[in-house]
Amino acid sequence: MTKHNTIQIDYTISENNYQLKSLLNIDVLIPKDDSVRLLSQIVEEMNLEELYQTYSRIRGNSVTPRQLLKIVIYANMNKIYSSRKIETSCKRDINFMYLLGGASAPDHSTIARFRSLHFAPVCESLMAQFTKIRLKSII
Repeated sequence: MTKHNTIQIDYTISENNYQLKSLLNIDVLIPKDDSVRLLSQIVEEMNLEELYQTYSRIRGNSVTPRQLLKIVIYANMNKIYSSRKIETSCKRDINFMYLLGGASAPDHSTIARFRSLHFAPVCESLMAQFTKIRLKSII
């Protein structure tokens, strides 16, 4: 039996080539009248005490419940229901990146856990509050 040794070349060692990294300002790429901006504004105005009470503790370096709420609502607005597809959208779609506000994309299990354990118990009151705020912005 022949053993194949795979040698992987490290192209990053070369000192002659440098890649410039620049932070992308996503805010300028999204039109001012895009629905993602309205959604973000409405969720920012909401009182999310009930949602935060479903958590025993919140990790400091992860996506906040407010950001997860924005992501889940926006995904449903765009007919994306699978937690794996939402995860992929958070990594690839500029509107989801805007809602994350620079945070890294949550994995599919975090999204599924948020929907089932945290959002489901308070979804009726949160959606009622969302609707009231939305109606105020129209009138």
